[in-house]
Amino acid sequence: MNLELKKSLLTPENALSTEKVEAGCGWMYPVNKGQIIRITDLHGNQAVDTLFFNANRTEERYHAGNTMREQGNVYISTGTEIRSNDNNVLLTVVADTCGRHDTLGSACSCESNTVRYALDKRYMHSCRDIFLKTLLDWGQGMDKKDQVCNINFFMNVPVNPEGGSNFADGLSEPFKYVEMRAEMDVIVLVANCPQLNNPCNAYNPTPVEMTIWDVE
Repeated sequence: MNLELKKSLLTPENALSTEKVEAGCGWMYPVNKGQIIRITDLHGNQAVDTLFFNANRTEERYHAGNTMREQGNVYISTGTEIRSNDNNVLLTVVADTCGRHDTLGSACSCESNTVRYALDKRYMHSCRDIFLKTLLDWGQGMDKKDQVCNINFFMNVPVNPEGGSNFADGLSEPFKYVEMRAEMDVIVLVANCPQLNNPCNAYNPTPVEMTIWDVE
């Protein structure tokens, strides 16, 4: 499958809602079937860890393996069908101005901070912490068990011919965005990464913007 860059025709003044999410904060919101959600990288190279759930049955949620297998590509961009653990399409990427989004790196955690950086980094805030707090605040019985391997929008994790991968400098720039159409009623969960140890964002985590359109 060939993934490509594509600009959106939607304008902010016609949006149903717009909300800024600061680095280190979570965001959880329902998006109805047919609505469009845009994630905007306001300052560039900010990883946005994201999960999707079937709003009517949250046991069905984003599945990295099904998404990669069905499109024959480890990256996400325009045309990607974001699939669930039941192999249903949750959302379709309809516009993308960045062109590289990660399906492999998953969320930073106290354990990964320790392994990648140093023992004294173990207790730094992480995306898994943000996911858990946001899920618990949401309620409805959702908790740690609902944290699965996620998408890292705007994050660059290249895969070499031998199958290895590593974190690399991001390709995103200020105001790059990715836009998705909900193919069923979904709940979107975001952990805007607080990572202070990664040079890819110049050690400066920044806010992102979440915008939703009701498109006929």
